[in-house]
Amino acid sequence: MQLLCVAAAVAGTPRWLRVAQREHYLSGSVLWTEQLWLSRSLPSVLLYLPVIGLFALGVVASPWFYVGAAVLAQTTPLGLPYRGRTSRLAWTPRVRRLCVVLGLLVVLVAVWSPALASCTSLFLTALVDLALLGVTPVEKKLSSAFLEQARAKVAKVRPTVVAITGSYGKTTTKNYLAHLLAQTHTVLASPASFNNAMGLSRAVNEGLIPGTEVFVAEMGTYGDGEIRRLCEVFPPDIAVMTAIGEVHLQRMKTRAGVLRAKTEITEKARTVVLNVDDDLLAGLAVSLAAQGKQVLRCSVLTVDADVCIVDGVLRVHGAEVGPVTLPEAVHPANAACAVGAAVALGDDPAPLLGRLATIPNVAHRLEPVAQPGGSWILDDTYNSNPAGAAEAVRRAVLLASRSGGRVHVVTPGMVELGAIQKVRNTELGTAVADAGAATLVVVGRTNLRALRKGGSGGGTQVLKAATRKDAVALVGTRSATGDVVLFENDLPDHYP
Repeated sequence: MQLLCVAAAVAGTPRWLRVAQREHYLSGSVLWTEQLWLSRSLPSVLLYLPVIGLFALGVVASPWFYVGAAVLAQTTPLGLPYRGRTSRLAWTPRVRRLCVVLGLLVVLVAVWSPALASCTSLFLTALVDLALLGVTPVEKKLSSAFLEQARAKVAKVRPTVVAITGSYGKTTTKNYLAHLLAQTHTVLASPASFNNAMGLSRAVNEGLIPGTEVFVAEMGTYGDGEIRRLCEVFPPDIAVMTAIGEVHLQRMKTRAGVLRAKTEITEKARTVVLNVDDDLLAGLAVSLAAQGKQVLRCSVLTVDADVCIVDGVLRVHGAEVGPVTLPEAVHPANAACAVGAAVALGDDPAPLLGRLATIPNVAHRLEPVAQPGGSWILDDTYNSNPAGAAEAVRRAVLLASRSGGRVHVVTPGMVELGAIQKVRNTELGTAVADAGAATLVVVGRTNLRALRKGGSGGGTQVLKAATRKDAVALVGTRSATGDVVLFENDLPDHYP
């Protein structure tokens, strides 16, 4: 009986390992994901009633009922795929080590009685989270060799390190800066969105060669201390902060908490480049200047900043450099921060004018893709936040005004917003409706109620689709020549 109960837990393990992998192996994320699915599916919750009933029968009748409870427990939550549609479980060495720790936990619990063996299936998500917690010291020890290799390489090559962080805009600003510097410096920029310790270590160990003058490092964080540890390995000469927004509030609770975690990037830097159009970064600029830091304030709203792009003109330290023509998909504030970093490096701002005009699009970040007949797809699927989503809707309306078509929005909504997630997704639905969009297609159930609430009541038709593939097919039947389809965010399939 105990073996059968354990077998049920083993059968259910791969899908939760995949969740752990997608959630960056953060302890607590697996149980949280299970609770999210249950909160969006009443049938999944109701399935626990016979599970509890079978377990109770195991107590008062036959222990064989424990087996039934263990097997039935793995059928819920309904809809969470075992293999995955958007990405399958990769059996990396890290996953194998996690499996070993999880296996030891299961055996340690199951060996005592059939009831406890059944519990390994009933409470499998909690055991996976416990295994994640247990394996963390091992992973830190194993990763230290790669970090030390990267640290030694940075110390040997000695590039100027420009570290970039922010709630959003990190990757675009990094790419903009690399483009601006490419003609005058030998530059290595961390690829894609490699912004944690292992990603940056890989970028350095594989790409940093003698003669590299500038290393542009994107730095992300899920909480206090993470960026500080990154800066120990990759000490920044110049720190850039793009924005402090409502992102990762599920973990950091408030914008003040986000600011605290992000500000760690400034501790070792000699120069700090800040987007002072953000109210919290404007306050940080005053604080850092009082500490004796060299601060470059960047803006697209005021000419009083050290670096600004206002009314199509670039100004640096109050002097007009010249007119700027940015590609339409380029975010002006991120461009201003990139210029600020180049100025902090000592570059002449005048030659940057021409390079600003040729900044390439960043894939999946407000990327306009022309379609036959004058239609457009606006691809903003990489990520989403309240400010970015509002800008995406505005951009879609602008494109539609030129092409003479309608706007259709496809989105699963925004996540990791903590207590304000429902409010912000309702506001997004309202913004879509207020913009006069013809269709709002909500993908999945994660934010369905909030988006439907905000988008209903006007001329916008709110539809739902189980997957993005279904949403594409659905919006394809409704769009016509000249229309604009905005794809705002894309969630992996471990979200309901």
